[in-house]
Amino acid sequence: MRTLSKSKLIAFRQCPNRLWLELHRSELCEDSDATQVSFQVGHEVGEIARRLYDSKQNGVLIDAQQEGFDSAFACSRALLGTAQPIFEAGYSAGGALAFADVMLPEGTPGMRSWRMIEVKSTTRVKDYQRDDVAIQAFVARSAGVPLSSVAVAHIDSGWTYPGAQDYEGLLTEHDLTDDAFARTDEVQGWIANAHAVARQAREPDRQTGQHCLDPYECGFLGYCQSGEPQPEYPVQWLPRVGTKPLKSLIEDGFADMREVPDDLLNERQLRVKSHALSGRTFFDAAGAIADLAGHKLPAYFLDFETIQFAVPIWKGTRPYQQIPFQFSAHRLSRTGKLEHQAFLDVSGDDPSRAFAQALIAGCGECGPVFVYNAGFETTRIRELADRFPRLATSLLAIRDRIVDLLPIAQDRYYHPSQQGSWSIKRVLPAVAPDLRYDALDEVQDGGMAMRAYQEAIHPGTARARKEQIEQQLLDYCGLDTFAMVRLWQFLAGCHDLEL
Repeated sequence: MRTLSKSKLIAFRQCPNRLWLELHRSELCEDSDATQVSFQVGHEVGEIARRLYDSKQNGVLIDAQQEGFDSAFACSRALLGTAQPIFEAGYSAGGALAFADVMLPEGTPGMRSWRMIEVKSTTRVKDYQRDDVAIQAFVARSAGVPLSSVAVAHIDSGWTYPGAQDYEGLLTEHDLTDDAFARTDEVQGWIANAHAVARQAREPDRQTGQHCLDPYECGFLGYCQSGEPQPEYPVQWLPRVGTKPLKSLIEDGFADMREVPDDLLNERQLRVKSHALSGRTFFDAAGAIADLAGHKLPAYFLDFETIQFAVPIWKGTRPYQQIPFQFSAHRLSRTGKLEHQAFLDVSGDDPSRAFAQALIAGCGECGPVFVYNAGFETTRIRELADRFPRLATSLLAIRDRIVDLLPIAQDRYYHPSQQGSWSIKRVLPAVAPDLRYDALDEVQDGGMAMRAYQEAIHPGTARARKEQIEQQLLDYCGLDTFAMVRLWQFLAGCHDLEL
């Protein structure tokens, strides 16, 4: 009989189709960039965990890929007779197999037991991780491992990195022993049902839905959707679906906006629906002009790019803290002259202080500072002010001048091509079709910018490649702020300006 790994059982928990496809049509899987990044982050956190849980440096890491499963299982069993920490210990029993991130010995040789710890790169315990631990504990105990406790070690987002490769405190443990041990029958049911799916000659018949994205996006989503009729006006275009009646309707299978009663929609959702169906553009030009009338030139148009690390690399920063490494600022004078300045640090050092100083120098002392989605920039500025008290007054003065173009666009403009989104990349093609993000070289969105920056600061990146990435980042961020200038021009009715 086939033995199913823990990851296959977790796949089954998300969707039987996913399990079947992973086993029989794995070539159809297309993991998203975000999924691939999460795998990489998991490996980084795992490496730190092995250092933290092996203070005496006598632990054993089992590499099943290199040694083979049978050898890994045999080695894991043999190590149960030692007092050494075991990393990636493997066990097989009850039709399933699993590898434990960390196994720590407890007690004396005659009374040896083991503490199992699963290491996660999240900042809290999530429901699917409870399933993960329940499976892990079931397999180990069924294989005869004397487990004393089971826990999840996840990242403490409030911890601050002191530098010098000292990561003590990065992880915090959450005990799940009682929960995991109490779910034996439940796990056995999952295994039995998963094996039944695995034996099927044809893939299960299940429609795509919200489960395809929970707890993360399934790599087979594109394949599954390709075999389904797609609605002409998908309900996914409706922004901010929050009310229970509307959520229930969508969960019940309503897929097209035409099927959704108008009385369940708020004003913005109704606008999206009506203009999608009519194909007409909504533009309250007078309202937009009035919204912007009080914000006189000179004006600045500002955008940040940030990086976040699960495992901080710069002293004084926290896990997943958004660290700004780049900004673009366009300045439009009273006479209509447009100037541009930028900051970008790809040295690999913490860019925060230099970023803050350049921002103060670049934003002047008066005039509105336009951004798109103000919550992001204002939060980053406040964080910089907290880190650098001597710069706080000047930084907070910039924050107080910020004007958000996003709510103005949301209230005053909608083009059917936006498909329910007001991201600047959706609005721009309708307002300024001559500006195109897809014409940029490599870096075309924020995720790409993060990955490009990480490549640029890597010690192994060649100088020529670093310079290439630097220009790509400058071009991308510069387009963000020039796009804001053009959007402001459109909303403010200043069509006579030659930009």
